[in-house]
This record gives sequence, C-alpha cells and structure tokens, in this order.
Amino acid sequence: MRNKLTYKHYLSLFLICVSVTILQGCSNNDEKVPDTSAINIKLNTYRFDKDFYSIDTNHIGKGLRDLLVKYPDFLNYYLDTLMDYRIHGDFSDTNKTLSDSLKPFITYRDFTQLQDTIIKYYPDSKETDAVLLKGFKLYKYYFPNYSIPRIFYLDMELRNFPVFPIDTSTLCIGLDWFLGPQFPHYASVGVPGYMGNHFTKLYLPVSVFSALYLSRHPLVVEDNTLLDLMLQKGKEIVFIHKILPQAPDSVLFGFTQKQIEWCNANEANIYNFFIHQKLLYSKDPHNTLQFIHDGPFAAGLESVTDPVKNSPGNIGTWLGYKIIRNYMALHPEVSLQQLINNKTDAPKLLDDAKYRPK
Repeated sequence: MRNKLTYKHYLSLFLICVSVTILQGCSNNDEKVPDTSAINIKLNTYRFDKDFYSIDTNHIGKGLRDLLVKYPDFLNYYLDTLMDYRIHGDFSDTNKTLSDSLKPFITYRDFTQLQDTIIKYYPDSKETDAVLLKGFKLYKYYFPNYSIPRIFYLDMELRNFPVFPIDTSTLCIGLDWFLGPQFPHYASVGVPGYMGNHFTKLYLPVSVFSALYLSRHPLVVEDNTLLDLMLQKGKEIVFIHKILPQAPDSVLFGFTQKQIEWCNANEANIYNFFIHQKLLYSKDPHNTLQFIHDGPFAAGLESVTDPVKNSPGNIGTWLGYKIIRNYMALHPEVSLQQLINNKTDAPKLLDDAKYRPK
C-alpha cells in the first residue's frame, strides 16, 4: 500500500493543475476555462465516518442519540437503508439489535482497521473539498438551476457504490473506495485489477460528477446501437471534462497513462475497427456493452493471447468522447446544457462531427 505522503503529493499536483493553467502536461483542455470568481457557493461537507466510528461502544445508544442531533435526517437512513442494521430509530439500551447487530460491526477488527486506514489517507477533507468546490463552481456556471448537494463522507465497509446521490440535495462518498489501487482488500471483495485507477484520490472528483450526471441522465441501453451508447458515454465524459477542465485524460477515464498514449497513437485504427467490423449500428449486447464498460482490454483490438495488453476495455467511451469533442468544436453555438439535454440522433451527430481520424 502506498503511504500517505504519496497520495498527498498526487492530490497537491491535481490542485496545482486546477488553479494554475499555465502548467504544461496537466490539462487536456485547449479551451478557455470560464471565470467563476463571481460565483459564490458554499460546499457543506460532513465527516460522518469519523463521527460514527467515534461512538463509545460501551454506550452505543447514547452515542447514536448524540449523532441524531447532528444528523437528524441522515442517521436513520444510513443505519437502516444503506447499512441494513435494522435499528429503526430505537436507540434504547434495551434494544438488543444494538448489541447483537451494530456493535459487532463497529468493533470488528477488519472494519476498525479499515476506518483507521481511511483516517490515515483522509485525516480531514480540506484538500478534497477544495477540488470539489472548484468543480461545483463550474457546475453552477454551466447549470445555474442545479442545486449544490451537501456531501457526507462515509465508511461503507466496502459495500454499495463509491459515490451515490440520495436526492438532489444529498451526495454520499465512500472514502473506503478511494484508498489507492494497492489497497489489498479491494481484491478480496472481487474488484478486478483493471479497475484500480478508479480508486485513487485523484479519481474521487471524477466519480462525484459522474454520479451527479448519471442521476439526471442515466445510460439508456435498451434498443440502442453501439454508436448511441458511445455518444451517451461521450457526453458524460465531456460534462466531467468541463467541470474538471484541468484533469488529465488518464484521470477522466480511469485509464493508465500508457493506455491513453495507446489510444491517441491508434485513434484511426480504433475507429476503422468499429467501421470494418460493422459494430457502430449493432444492437447486440455482446457487441456493445463490452466497449462501453471497463474491462481488461479492448476485445478485437488486441488478442487474448497477447502477453502485454495496452488498450483499455472501455474504448467505446473514449471514442464517443472524441466524437463529441469534434462536434462541439465545429458547433460552438451548441451549449453544454443543450448538448446534454437534447435527444441525440446518433448518425446525424456523427455526420455533423465530421470525425475522420488519421
């Protein structure tokens, strides 16, 4: 496992890239970033994980009653819906569920060690909050009618999703899912190695804005062609790119830098592969879903027997992003909000994008 200083160093680099646009090599953005200095928003974040694991395990009922004062509309949701402890608001000393169900979880060595690890990597949330605040200012710039959610940092004990909104006003972030690709317990809960780049501090803001985007624009798979799906995913990444304009492509996609370099070097080959294999207009899930979800490598572009794999499995999302970027460059009159909210005629957008990589 990497040490705390390594992650602090990485996050500091990300913050520098966000605030100092003259640095080379950090940004994939050749566009002017909007001035958000006049946008005043307050980002309310809460370290629920710290408060919850600070409960005196000899007086759990009292600890929960104290937490209820601080989190009146969240504690019961966390206990009964997210974690399924089935407390149902009964924090009395006679409630055996506290001793039989909840106490074993908050005293179990593996879970307390997990929370200790979270504290090591996230002693506070100041650095992460700073990155998110910059993103939310751009979020408000492009979508002035969208609300800024309050954020609860959690220890999900490696359950549920890394980031998920409860509603338009509340977003949860499981810090246990952002402890770095070398964190040993990810493999033990079935996380494949190729997903490692999704579990870093740098990817956390991407995961936040991806979750917010999908809460409003979920991926529609049924009866859609691969091109439709690629463009849906491409819109999502363009949205995140606009909100986090200085994030490198490797962070936006959760790819390695080598994978990004491979994609850029083989862009024409990738597009021609989908053309020649007649995949763009296929609706067969076997021909579509593998290219828009993370995987060990891009099937068909590299052989299973190749000893070294350079391509990312999610190659269709990358290609969809490139097509959407081309379209936006040729149609500056189309705003980000219009692009996202308007129903996409996939063949027409591809034609209008004049995407012809060489």
